[in-house]
Amino acid sequence: MDLPTAPEVADALRRRAGGDLGYPAWLLDPSSGPLAEAFAERMSGKYGWQADPGLVRSFNDLNQALQVLLQVWTSPGDGVAVHVPAYHPFLTTLSTMERPLHPIQLEPDGDTWRFEVPDLSACRVLLLVNPHNPTGRVFTRAELTELAEHAERHDLLVIADEIHSDLVYEPHRHIPFATILPERTVTLTSATKAFNLGGIRCSVAHLGHPGVRKALEDQPPFVYGSANVFGVEATVAAWRYGDAWLAETLTLLDRHRRTIADRLPGAFRYRVPEATYLAWLGVGRAGMAEVLEREARVRLSDGAAFGPGGEHYVRLNFATTEAILTEILDRLIGASG
Repeated sequence: MDLPTAPEVADALRRRAGGDLGYPAWLLDPSSGPLAEAFAERMSGKYGWQADPGLVRSFNDLNQALQVLLQVWTSPGDGVAVHVPAYHPFLTTLSTMERPLHPIQLEPDGDTWRFEVPDLSACRVLLLVNPHNPTGRVFTRAELTELAEHAERHDLLVIADEIHSDLVYEPHRHIPFATILPERTVTLTSATKAFNLGGIRCSVAHLGHPGVRKALEDQPPFVYGSANVFGVEATVAAWRYGDAWLAETLTLLDRHRRTIADRLPGAFRYRVPEATYLAWLGVGRAGMAEVLEREARVRLSDGAAFGPGGEHYVRLNFATTEAILTEILDRLIGASG
């Protein structure tokens, strides 16, 4: 986000910097530390999910966590099902690790998106990104239940990336997948998206799947690293004390997502996202990110990087000030003629 840090987080970091920077008490048993406890409190308070803090493990970020999980649970050639278009670093991970992508195609459906689940019999993992990046969809209970049935039928590990769950707009509701299929699910999340903390490098994995827990326990204890004290301080402060800042930020983002709908011309096909601070803009043909950067001087993410179905789209981050968003839209409108 192009927004300031929550003051509660900044205060917590200042206190830590002026105090004890030695080895934290939780280093050898992160599941007993403040990060695991804060995660469990937040899941209970926001979603009614009684997550076990003893099943929590920390990682630097979700990309690292995903790669570790694939490393310990799958082998080259094992298929991974993902809704596409998809967050492009995940697609790069699958390609690099030789885990074939099995796309679950999201298709435009009026003002939203729909999908049909294909045959997943060749898959070992369902990688579920909910809320979805880049479309901003928040999957319904019926959709999640259908995915759970497929996971059961094909004996799949479900890796649920729920990092955008704090960025859901009314009347939509985030449902943790672990409340539907707890013993098949590893939930990945972090405070970094909702609280603008990407640089603190701290994420959480809740290991509901007993086989995955055992596979990780069999690894050397420090081979995948652990969270650092500043990452933990910032995350705990955000989850426990940052909700007033988050509510104000969501009000701004809600206004921005609607402003885009009101102002952009028909040359851009835009479905108002149900979550996230990302606008997925249909531009009619491939290569438009480069054209718009050259002609409008606005840098957008090229939809082609997001896999099947993304070629004719660009992604706009609208987590900025009203003045900057206005300038962005003015430039895009000018370039569209």
